[in-house]
Amino acid sequence: MYAWQFETYGPYHEVLRWSERETPVPGPRQARVRTQAVSLNFPDLLLCQGLYQVRAPLPAVPGVEAVGTVEAVGEECPFQVGQRVVSFSNFGGRLADSFIAEPETAWVVPDHVSDSQAAALSVTYGTSYFALAHRAHIQPGETLLVLGAAGGVGLAALQLGKVFGARVIAAASSADKLELCRRHGADHTINYRDTDIVEEVKALTGGHGADVIYDPVGGDLFDQVKRCIAWEGRMLIIGFAAGRIPQIECNRMLLKNMSVMGLAWGPWVERDPERGVRCQQHLYDLIRTGAVRPEIYRELPFTDLFEGMRLIESREVFGKVIINR
Repeated sequence: MYAWQFETYGPYHEVLRWSERETPVPGPRQARVRTQAVSLNFPDLLLCQGLYQVRAPLPAVPGVEAVGTVEAVGEECPFQVGQRVVSFSNFGGRLADSFIAEPETAWVVPDHVSDSQAAALSVTYGTSYFALAHRAHIQPGETLLVLGAAGGVGLAALQLGKVFGARVIAAASSADKLELCRRHGADHTINYRDTDIVEEVKALTGGHGADVIYDPVGGDLFDQVKRCIAWEGRMLIIGFAAGRIPQIECNRMLLKNMSVMGLAWGPWVERDPERGVRCQQHLYDLIRTGAVRPEIYRELPFTDLFEGMRLIESREVFGKVIINR
């Protein structure tokens, strides 16, 4: 088979090559899946550079999330040949003709969910679902501030915040992005390029602040919004798209009785696969009712992978970029 493979760590456009690679053989409980669609995520850039939370053994293939059709199974595998499944792996491997799926991090896709929707759903919506429901325990009527709200995880958090009954303030860096957020149900929007986000959040909440802050950006934006969190507020650390890992003063946490919590979705579903199944099924149900709608920014063929990676790197994406096989 062939795959987008890198043999040394570095920028994607320097190290990725369309290379012949041995077709994987599924082991016990594993399935080999013929790739149909891959969703690009920020970690794919980090995987190529060896900067992600796990280092894929070289030679390696990026692509942490994909949907496809089962073409071979190992002993006692819960999947059947011909089933359509979506699969996640922190180590990548999905930007290939075929990949190996583990039953703890792979789920059957129902007929009402398209390939693009399935590929766009698991990482971004799974991350936001676990963050809001199981880490922050967000409650109806609370105020949720979403940073980077027009990106993949940001839009997922916005939509799921509304599902959970929160009042959502969406923060993004351009008028076009904020218009998209409004179309997806944001109650209020803030352009943090030209507005004092701290004062605006305080004004919108009557001085109360945001009960939950969802932050996939980090950097300077984190430094600002930690000053507009509510009493007993919860700050969710999702990622560091700005490039700098921020810090927080413990006295600020003490004085506000606030919590700062991280969310690593992949390890969570590996440790508690049953909860992962329930989350995935709930998301499928929400797609059926229209309560969540993955935003597909671009769909590209495998041959245009570099363009997809460039879009992710430039942070000009609204929602998700899908690579079709």
